[in-house]
Amino acid sequence: MFVGFDIGGTTIKYGVLNEQGEILEKAAIKTSYVVEELLGDMEQIVVKAQANYDIEGIGISAPGIIQKDGYMLTAGAIKPLYGMNLKQALEQRCQLPVSIENDANAAALAEKWIGNAQGIDNYLCMVLGTGIGGGIVLNGEVFRGAHGMAGEFGWMVIDQLPEQGDIEEVSVNKKVATVGGLCYQYNLAQQKNNPQAEPVWDARELFAREAAGEVLATEILAAFFVDLSVTLINLISCFDPEVILVGGGISANEAFTQRLQETLSTVKARHESIHYLEGKTIAPVRTAKLQNDAGMIGAVYQIYQQVTG
Repeated sequence: MFVGFDIGGTTIKYGVLNEQGEILEKAAIKTSYVVEELLGDMEQIVVKAQANYDIEGIGISAPGIIQKDGYMLTAGAIKPLYGMNLKQALEQRCQLPVSIENDANAAALAEKWIGNAQGIDNYLCMVLGTGIGGGIVLNGEVFRGAHGMAGEFGWMVIDQLPEQGDIEEVSVNKKVATVGGLCYQYNLAQQKNNPQAEPVWDARELFAREAAGEVLATEILAAFFVDLSVTLINLISCFDPEVILVGGGISANEAFTQRLQETLSTVKARHESIHYLEGKTIAPVRTAKLQNDAGMIGAVYQIYQQVTG
């Protein structure tokens, strides 16, 4: 048995999983931004699990640029973890082997283990959330790049550069992420019309406003799906994957999936080379299977592989 952690900026999801990737029990706690408290919380969870199960190892999924030895160059919104080796710190406390993986890489690995990438050796996984997470699997292995930074799809720039200031304003993160992109763009446009307008941080509210006939929501959503389609075409062109799996909470919405496929088809039809190869070599875009449990499952897959060799 293994303990899996999926560390997020707001909550830490955790569970006990078996060797088949099945979650035997799971729960969540609030993420502490005090390192000693965070480590203490994780240690207590492991100790409680050991009271009921024979725990062989610990798998961690976390945001940020994480090197193979567990050193965290960045950690998303969790600034106190920058420059820390979380793997070593937890191994010292729990006296168990620990594996740590970037959250998008972990999601990609989970899909390979028991999800929609089983039997596929070359694929991409894109996670739509506050930002954009990306996992690259080449020849059956996660590709991390020279510094653990590969898969930062959200940093790509897909629009005309502003004349000055931060060019990440036209990055994939600011255009295509669910919260930091879709909702962000809506709030910017809304405040131009009405500076007193309450910001919206739930994509479901934008779909509801579009359904009610709001012009602004309709325009922002249309642009969002085009930008997402352009991003996917860029990734297909660069990596030639067998499939791209799209995950994150919004991907569970059937209306989202249908709208994406429709827009993607329209955009691909306008790209002469892509259009010519459609049905021959162009990777399909599908929904990831494991949704909110993917990070935890993928983290355990890594430690399971490490322990069983």
